[in-house]
Amino acid sequence: MGSNQAAVSFLTNLARAALGLGASATLLNSSLYTVDGGQRAVLFDRFRGVIDDTIGEGTHFLIPWLQKPYIFDIRTRPHTFSSISGTKDLQMVNLTLRVLSRPEVNKLPAIFKTLGLEYDEKVLPSIGNEVLKAVVAQFNADQLLTERPHVSALVRDSLIRRAKDFNIVLDDVAITHLSYGAEFSKAVEQKQVAQQEAERSKFVVAKAEQERRAAIIRAEGESESAKLISDATAAAGMGLIELRRIEASREISATLARSGNVMYLPNTGTQMLLGLNPSR
Repeated sequence: MGSNQAAVSFLTNLARAALGLGASATLLNSSLYTVDGGQRAVLFDRFRGVIDDTIGEGTHFLIPWLQKPYIFDIRTRPHTFSSISGTKDLQMVNLTLRVLSRPEVNKLPAIFKTLGLEYDEKVLPSIGNEVLKAVVAQFNADQLLTERPHVSALVRDSLIRRAKDFNIVLDDVAITHLSYGAEFSKAVEQKQVAQQEAERSKFVVAKAEQERRAAIIRAEGESESAKLISDATAAAGMGLIELRRIEASREISATLARSGNVMYLPNTGTQMLLGLNPSR
């Protein structure tokens, strides 16, 4: 009987010890929290509100129920958003902007108070559209292509200043896509066709001018040649013409002599050339 009571008492004490150990472990676990690499924590106290100190990496203590940690990712993250904006000449342009952002570490308590954990999703799309519309409105549609580096620099500087008002740091801002509306694309195509037609017309005019000059030069040459022949004839009589006729006859005779299809037949009064076709 005494041994049973001792066993019961031992088991009871063991259960109490296990219960106390479990409660202690639970309390200890709830009193600890871990901040991983690339993260920071902001501590909320039920009595004091958000504590102004930012908590770094590692394992830290807190008062259970009274305090609660909120973890922020401070690594640079990409964000992409699009905007349809109007240019100075009233053309609609579709732009896509990519930014690399991160929060200011020492301003995390203020960010948590005003914006919460999803601060970037609340701020960046709105200020990005605002800056894009303001910058694009300063340029004509064609200038967005010819002056793209200048446009990108204006967008980057303006967006960095706006993001700083919300304690957000932008490491990079880039315009990744730019396209025009259907009407502007059609107008550009028509302009290119008109320019090609103008260039073709210039070529036709230049060609006609060159042909006119060539005709004038050729006519002047023929006139000069005729004048020289006339002067030579006047000076030497008909001998020059007879000489040219003899030279022409010699060339014709040489050509006919090399042809196998021509026969020369002497006659009493005239001479006759017969063309013979050997295939017949």
